Amino acid sequence: MQTITLKAPYLLFIGSETEPIYAKTAAGLAHWVPEKCMGQLSLPGGTIDLGLPKHDVVSAAKAGAKSLVIGTSAVGGAIPAAWMPTLIQALESGLDIVAGVHTKLNEMPELVAAAKESGASLVDVRVPPKDIPVGTGLKRTGKRLLTVGTDCALGKKYTALAIARAMQERGIDADFRASGQTGIMIAGNGIPIDAVVADFLSGAAELISPNNSADHWDVIEGQGSLFHPGYSSVSTGLLMGSQPDAFVVCTEALRTHIKGWPDFELPSIPAVIDRTIDLGKQVNPDIACVGISVNTSTLPAHERAAYLENLSQLYGLPAIDPIATGADAIIDALLGSE
Repeated sequence: MQTITLKAPYLLFIGSETEPIYAKTAAGLAHWVPEKCMGQLSLPGGTIDLGLPKHDVVSAAKAGAKSLVIGTSAVGGAIPAAWMPTLIQALESGLDIVAGVHTKLNEMPELVAAAKESGASLVDVRVPPKDIPVGTGLKRTGKRLLTVGTDCALGKKYTALAIARAMQERGIDADFRASGQTGIMIAGNGIPIDAVVADFLSGAAELISPNNSADHWDVIEGQGSLFHPGYSSVSTGLLMGSQPDAFVVCTEALRTHIKGWPDFELPSIPAVIDRTIDLGKQVNPDIACVGISVNTSTLPAHERAAYLENLSQLYGLPAIDPIATGADAIIDALLGSE
């Protein structure tokens, strides 16, 4: 796995974004490492509010910011031309720029020149390590849990982080294993699985969760969905290489269609369970679903408990919201099944 070190505190750059689904890097950092986030910066038209102090580049630099982290990404991961003046100003002010988008900062001549002049760094997180092997499918020691989804951007990372932290609080030997850019920024290591050449996807997943002690749990951040018309190849490679003993299905309350693909209905929870087991048993015959994780932020708070209880009764599995209720119910079920 690759390891990164980012200079804190961070100024989270959100551009002109109005859709929270496309600002999940900024939101993830603000939630999971708030001690490293000193403020946010939006451009005209941006409406995302992370609850952090509002800054421009100059005020952030004076307040001690060390890195400007690009916290938003639309489909395709491009860096808009409208961002360039702000990014160059950040470099001229001595801030590193950190990005997890597919477009590489270090391949943009204007930014490279400004960074060279100021001595600041351009940090591309979405770059996989070299010489990733083809997956072997061989059984590894240790235990693994993978979060899988009905769609993108609905809580797979949050669920994995919540489960890993709750396990650690109980004294269980467990690690969060990052497979996406935001998770890598939070954990400080991992592999951006969607930037890996397809032939090596499962091999990269094997590197993310290597051999470990028999009682150790790797809690692996899932990506995409096995049903996603655009990203299912990444999800499949991650599943095969992770060889999970257990998985948690992640979904969002009230979402009815694949986000951004309105012609495709959201798959049902049973459909996700069945497909995950059907594929996953190729590399781990004992794979099993141990819970359901729901992003209930779309529901009124007073409806959350009944909604989760209904899912639990319907499918015979613990149902949680990793932020609102915590992950204890899933961990209880997981430990009870050992």
